[in-house]
Amino acid sequence: MNPVDLTRRIRAQFEASIETKRRALDAMCAPLAAAVEAMSASLKAGGKILACGNGGSAGDAQHFAAELVGRFERERGGLAAVALTTDSSILTAVANDYDYTQIFSKQVEALGRRGDVLFAISTSGNSANVIAAVAAAHARGVRVVAMTGKDGGGIAKLLRTDDIELRVPAERTARIQEVHLLALHCLCDGIDTLMFGELP
Repeated sequence: MNPVDLTRRIRAQFEASIETKRRALDAMCAPLAAAVEAMSASLKAGGKILACGNGGSAGDAQHFAAELVGRFERERGGLAAVALTTDSSILTAVANDYDYTQIFSKQVEALGRRGDVLFAISTSGNSANVIAAVAAAHARGVRVVAMTGKDGGGIAKLLRTDDIELRVPAERTARIQEVHLLALHCLCDGIDTLMFGELP
């Protein structure tokens, strides 16, 4: 058995990530700017951002909420954001009493108000519980920012004209997730800049 050249494999991972980010740059700049404006307008008007996703996307939802409630790269007051992935009692009660596909939509129904934004994250765009959350958001008058990959899946088909899709032009989940993290940081930086001005 030939020894594995780990250095070569690691270099290939870095190069693939860099190339995916280069492709995403042109595709995602304008929708990211639109998402920053939509989220900032909601926050300035007293709204909040509800974030959801599964697995790595759940981690992204929590990461995003933490950066807004805490801070990103500057000292400032907390901004209203809630990760719908964190309350184990709500998640397990809804999954047990209703269905796993409703774990986020039930929370959107309870917490979402007109003027809020749902940040719906799914690398495939086909997560049934995220799709249900998008439908619940529409029913509540909550605007949707969806962060997807591949062909956008069922989420892309459900979005309305005033919603925003941040779609990574890639097929591999790992590459999509890497761009999603960069996109999160672009959102955080943009929101801080629009709301509090540019850092010196």
